[in-house]
Amino acid sequence: MLFPSPQSQDLQQRFKELKVAAGYALEEVVASANKAGWGTRELLGALVEAAHSLADASSADLGPADDLPISDAVREQIGHGEQFD
Repeated sequence: MLFPSPQSQDLQQRFKELKVAAGYALEEVVASANKAGWGTRELLGALVEAAHSLADASSADLGPADDLPISDAVREQIGHGEQFD
């Protein structure tokens, strides 16, 4: 599946757009795994663990494309419940 390009520059709207696209991608992954004989719950548990591993690896070794300017620090917090002054 190809992810669509963002349609908005607003950070919250971009997050919503990405969440929808990610949901569609996960539905395809679940359907494919189910067809292969994997259970939905076991797959979702494995995906969560894999996502944590990818996040840890990404945090440890940021590439140039991942380096955000300080003004984009808010983007890193979207969806994590943090509040800003």
